[in-house]
Order: sequence, then structure tokens, then C-alpha cells
Amino acid sequence: MKLGERLLKARENREFARLLHEIPYARLIGMSCIPIGSSLLFTLPPNHDNVGNPSLPALHGGVIAGFMEMSASLHILLTQNTTTVPKVVNFAIDYLRPGRLQESYAECQVIRQGKKIINVSITAWQDYRDKPIATARVHLLLRPDPTGSGANASTSPILHPPGD
Repeated sequence: MKLGERLLKARENREFARLLHEIPYARLIGMSCIPIGSSLLFTLPPNHDNVGNPSLPALHGGVIAGFMEMSASLHILLTQNTTTVPKVVNFAIDYLRPGRLQESYAECQVIRQGKKIINVSITAWQDYRDKPIATARVHLLLRPDPTGSGANASTSPILHPPGD
């Protein structure tokens, strides 16, 4: 089954675990996605492999940034009418608090959508949504669907089944 078909099935069923399992980085850090009404909540479980400062212990800043960037890309794949993985054009993050070794959450909001570029705001928190550990902004380039100008979503480097 090609990426487009898997995406359509995941959107239809609102079951994203299998799709996330096919993304190597999402699988490595253990992230998941929970549909809540019409929005999506991305989660990052506590994992000692994601610790950057063992004396606190605190999550590695790169893990937090990767979690937030992946959340934005997945948010677009799962909520927009596209079957191609968007390309990150720009990513900026503000670290506000240490990310402790506990469950972390991220929520995305599309700020502006043009014909080719989507601007997404991401907020990550742990205990309280109003006390974020980081905020970020990302500009994503939407590539043409495979049915349009020939971009092939099934060969995207971000998504491939385990063992491929």
C-alpha cells in the first residue's frame, strides 16, 4: 500500500499509530498522536534515551525540537488535503523551560496557508498547557501530489515501513 493510500485510511479511521510506526524518527523517540475532536495531540513518553542532561534529568534540546518539527509535518499530513510529505523550509524554536523526564505534549496550529507554503505554530508542554517548555514556528513547503506534477510520495525518505 502506498503512502497516499495509508494516509487516506489513517485519516478516515483517525488511527495514526501504524503510520507513526513507519516513521523512523517518530519510532525512535516513541512519539504518538491522539485525535481529540478535530485537533491532534502529539505525545512524547519519558525515555532515558532522550535525556540530554542526566543531572536534572532533562530532555535533550534536539529531541524536543525534533519532536516539535515532526509534529508539525505530521499535523499537515494528517489534516490537510495532501499525500506528500512537506519539506521544512525554516524552523525556529524558543526553549522556555527544561523538558523534564516525563510525558510531553505538542499541539500545532496552522497560522497561514498559501498555495505552496504553510506556516505552523507548535507549542510543547508537560504538566500544564499554559506553561510551555518550548514554542516553535515552521514554514513547510507543500510539494505537488503524485497525481499532479509527478512528485512520488511513496519514495519519501521520512516514511517507510520498518525493515525496508
